[in-house]
Amino acid sequence: MARSKPTVDAFVTAVTERLASLQQTPEPKDPVGRRAHAAAFDRVSSEALGTETLVAATEDHTVHVPGHPDARLRVYWPDQQRLPALADDASGGRPVLVYFFGGGFTIAGIDWIGWDAGFRRRAREAGVIIVAGEYSLAPEVRYPAQPEQCWSVFEWAAEHARSLGGDPDRLAIGGASSGGNLAAAVTLMNRDRAKRPIRLQLLEAPSLDLTRGHLDARGITQVPGAILRRLARQLVLQYLGPDRATQREPYASPLLATDHRDLPPAVIYTAEMDPLRGDGEAYARVLSEAAVPVSCVRYIGQTHTSGGLTGHVPAADHLHRDVITTLRTLHEEPASYGAPLREPAEASR
Repeated sequence: MARSKPTVDAFVTAVTERLASLQQTPEPKDPVGRRAHAAAFDRVSSEALGTETLVAATEDHTVHVPGHPDARLRVYWPDQQRLPALADDASGGRPVLVYFFGGGFTIAGIDWIGWDAGFRRRAREAGVIIVAGEYSLAPEVRYPAQPEQCWSVFEWAAEHARSLGGDPDRLAIGGASSGGNLAAAVTLMNRDRAKRPIRLQLLEAPSLDLTRGHLDARGITQVPGAILRRLARQLVLQYLGPDRATQREPYASPLLATDHRDLPPAVIYTAEMDPLRGDGEAYARVLSEAAVPVSCVRYIGQTHTSGGLTGHVPAADHLHRDVITTLRTLHEEPASYGAPLREPAEASR
């Protein structure tokens, strides 16, 4: 029997073709025009897919970020009513997940229908408080503003957890794509600066090596590899600027950090038809080498964005259920593992 080649899932293909027919105008090349075009398509595609926006209690806040633009965030509670604040000595608060959206560092935000609906649904079904952080978009604002903004959002969530009805000892952090990069950077910043107890880092199709050294386009035929690499190079240039040395900084490329010890347990999701699968899977390996508990799942036939197609793609529905199950573990006491049989490497790269 001949070995089957990687191919895009038939359900993903059907939805992709359906959405492509809704694109009425070509994508502009300038960043501002591209951003407006993408935001308009978020509205069109959400309507076409019947995206449901659950009624939930929310609050918007603005956080001061020293030396950089202020950061905006939105708190999502599991139900329609805001949870009451807890006293300092009270127990029983809900877990708090700090999450950063994806969009190649250049588009998207917490007001996008797709992201907003997903936060509402995850908060409801997992019974957690979600603090969705917004960061400045490139190229108007460049690194290191974004990781510093995300750090300030995380610090705000940790410091205000009890006033939100949450438990500061049940913190988690997550992100998708570029947001996964920023979430991983914040875990490094937390280890280096504050050592707050983070129970989980949840990374979905994360971009973790901005040198593009771990991009893996083998078997992906929808877009030629040379075009993928050129697009990736353009996004990195807009985010980091022209200094190539910046690409290797740990808060820009968490995968390339020299030490991954003492980071939070990680759950990483990658997609077979996504060149960023190489980033997420390499990160799982360096975390494992550093004795960090980690699980990594590759979804066969899925693309970089198909995880958001719940209700239309069976694998996206399975991913959603898996994420919810993972988040529900934050209500439990963390598992205790014995010491590894060998000492973790001092430098995991």
